[in-house]
Parts: sequence; structure tokens; C-alpha cells
Amino acid sequence: MTSPARRHFQRVTAALAAADAGEQPMQGDAYELMQAALFEDYRRLKATQSMERKAEIKREILPQYADYVAGVLERGQGAQDDILMRVMLWRIDAGDLAGAVEIARYALAHGLNPPDQFERGTAAVIAEEVAEQALKQLEAESSNATTLLDLLSEVETLSAGADMHDQIRAKLHKSLGYAARTAGQLDLAQQHFTRAIELNERVGVKRDLEQIARELKKTTTVQPSG
Repeated sequence: MTSPARRHFQRVTAALAAADAGEQPMQGDAYELMQAALFEDYRRLKATQSMERKAEIKREILPQYADYVAGVLERGQGAQDDILMRVMLWRIDAGDLAGAVEIARYALAHGLNPPDQFERGTAAVIAEEVAEQALKQLEAESSNATTLLDLLSEVETLSAGADMHDQIRAKLHKSLGYAARTAGQLDLAQQHFTRAIELNERVGVKRDLEQIARELKKTTTVQPSG
């Protein structure tokens, strides 16, 4: 386990490196040390076939990057940082959506690019990956629906002005709809399901939309006139 002194050192050196880099790609000793660690962890993950086991490994290794990430977010000026972007994606896969969105705010504000293997832009990657993970958590009932709704709503706001395939944005609205429905916000769920279908009629929520319409009709009370 990393000592408190070592953790403090990692955070401070990362903050200084991020501040010094300005808008240039990250470099320096702190970055290179983390890059070496990430390379070894990446090799370990590539050698693992089970997706469930991959997620477990990511939950196991992510804490060692926490102080580096905190330092960069604290003092960073927008330098391209492949470690930061990789950690963001690993946090999504590990189920830490709050931690991923924390990085996403910075990444989108400064126009950071995703890792090379992604053909989509950063906003599209975040929208799709967070939406898919949220759907998994809602299906497994492993997370608080209201918390997920808040995180998904922030992702929607962060990615609102970005260009992406309609199918990706539809998937985000689909996950927002399920989160809203689970949280008991049927009107909001109806709005998101409707928007999802507008963007992609094959998104798979038509029956959900019909069911919500019936539920809302039942709960609507007719006020007596006069």
C-alpha cells in the first residue's frame, strides 16, 4: 500500500507537471512514472479474457492513479494526457461513474482526445460508455437511481454541443429514461424515451414509453370543474 507521504508526493508532482505543461502534451518524471505503471497494467488487462475479471482488476489498480489524477485536475491547464484519459475509461468500466465524470469535466473543457483506438470524439466516447455502464447498473440494481440520473444528466449537459452519431445520443437518452423511471420521475422518463426514439427509432424503448404513458394516465386525477 502506498504511504501517505508517497501519495502526497504523487499528487504534488503531478500538479506541478500539469501546470508546467500548459497546453502541450504532458511530460516529465511524474508522468513517465505513471506511464510505466499504466503500460504494465494495460498488458495485464490485455492478457485477461474475462470482462468481469477485467473490471475487477481495474477496481484493484485504479487507486494507485488517484493522486496523480487529483494533482492534474487541481492544477492542469489542458495538456493532452493519455494517462488521465485511460483512467477515465477504466473508471467507467470499473463502475466508478462519479470518478469518470470528474475527469470528463476537465477533458471536455480542455478538448482532450481519447486514446488512439477510439474513432469517436471524447464527448461521444463519454456519452456512450457512461450510458452503457449506467444501463448495466440499473439492470443489476447495484446503484442508486437518483445518483445515476444526476450523473447522466451532467454527461448530457457536458456533451450537448458536441457532434456525435444520433445512435449514441439516443443511447444516452435511453439510459436517462430508465434512470428517471427507476427514480420515480415518470414525466422526465417519458421525455427522454421520446427523444431517444426521435434520434433512433430502433433504440428499443417504444414499449417502455407506452407503459409510462399508461402509468401517467392512471396517476392523472381529473379536477372537478366549478
